[in-house]
Amino acid sequence: MSEIGAFEFQGKRYEFPVEIGTENEISIDIKKLRGTTGGVITMDPGFKNTGSCKSEITFLDGEKGILRHRGYAIEDLTKKASFLEVAYLIIFGELPTKEQFAKFEADIKKNTLVNEEMKNILDGFPRSAHPMGVLSSLTSALTAFHPEYTDVQSEEDMYNAITKILGEFPVLAAWAHSKNDGKPMNYADNSLGYIENMLMMMYKVPTEKYKTNPVVLKAMEELLILHQDHEQNCSTSTVRLVGSSHASLFASISAGVSALWGPLHGGANQAVIEMLEEIIADGGDVDKFINKAKDKNDPFRLMGFGHRVYKNFDPRALIIKGSADAVLSNLGVTDPTLKVAKHLEEVALSDPYFAERKLFPNVDFYSGIIYRALGIPVEMFTVMFAIGRLPGWIAQWKEMRMNNEPIGRPRQLYMGEIKRDFKNVSER
Repeated sequence: MSEIGAFEFQGKRYEFPVEIGTENEISIDIKKLRGTTGGVITMDPGFKNTGSCKSEITFLDGEKGILRHRGYAIEDLTKKASFLEVAYLIIFGELPTKEQFAKFEADIKKNTLVNEEMKNILDGFPRSAHPMGVLSSLTSALTAFHPEYTDVQSEEDMYNAITKILGEFPVLAAWAHSKNDGKPMNYADNSLGYIENMLMMMYKVPTEKYKTNPVVLKAMEELLILHQDHEQNCSTSTVRLVGSSHASLFASISAGVSALWGPLHGGANQAVIEMLEEIIADGGDVDKFINKAKDKNDPFRLMGFGHRVYKNFDPRALIIKGSADAVLSNLGVTDPTLKVAKHLEEVALSDPYFAERKLFPNVDFYSGIIYRALGIPVEMFTVMFAIGRLPGWIAQWKEMRMNNEPIGRPRQLYMGEIKRDFKNVSER
């Protein structure tokens, strides 16, 4: 903290330390602002300009299109590492050795058997229940089934809770899918890899032998790696905020699932498919909707193009585009929705209007295409996102606890009535 930030208010000058991050990001430390100034606070709705923590997990540069985990480029991680290797890196800080990875994988597999009583909770939901609501509830219920892993002060309990939720979460997600689809629940097969096991539990039917498509497996692994962590987004901030009260990992992750459920966060890839269906219902004229998107007076917006953080391009989209192309080619899908998606992509990428505004297809555009091609229902899109984001939530919760961060408690600017005298009901 070699530099000082200062401002003047009501004739007084106030100075605050400036801290520079390892990637030259700059922050003004205002934690003593209110006490020093006698009650002044900052106002930042949505916390778009407010740093809530110091973190060593993920670096994101939206202007340059950079995403790194623990210093490793996302391009290298998706092409050279497995989902669980990246999870270990994000959670524990370094890529695992052969021995560390073998133990980590084995410990997760020990925890893939879900307590049978969990089905009683699942049975209580109607088939129409949204899978994200089911998943959030089942995740929260893990606190009751595993009270021995809720001591946030114990590193051993922390590790056991981490491997427990990594083992059980995909099972609960698959069960939520089966409930929604009206099919029998599948149990994990520990002879399979992590992602293959998840796909098996989602797709296997008792009357047929399940066989993994390697192209699909590769695309799904890449896609879920791309979703593992993305800095202090809405759901991640929720996990840290809930965890700051010393709530258990299970309760904190459940809150993250609920935050991700919102259509402004995890539901973006679902919005892409709904937009494509709207175009088809209108006759399938892509050019018409391209022109509507250009018209500032038209409420229509292209979903899956541009990004709130990435002002140039989404590096994750560049990676997953190849996988989307490979999946469509391999499966030979004839879905008209996906044909419209490819047409829309080609037109938008060649149109100067979108290039000048840097409105490139983002990861949600391509993930929606992949999920649609695999026959995953739109209500399960966000569940898939949650499976991918799980390691990031765990890592952020663990970092928050290891740093012993204080309980989150934002301030407000009160705009209500000033003190009033109470009147009895007969006088009102």
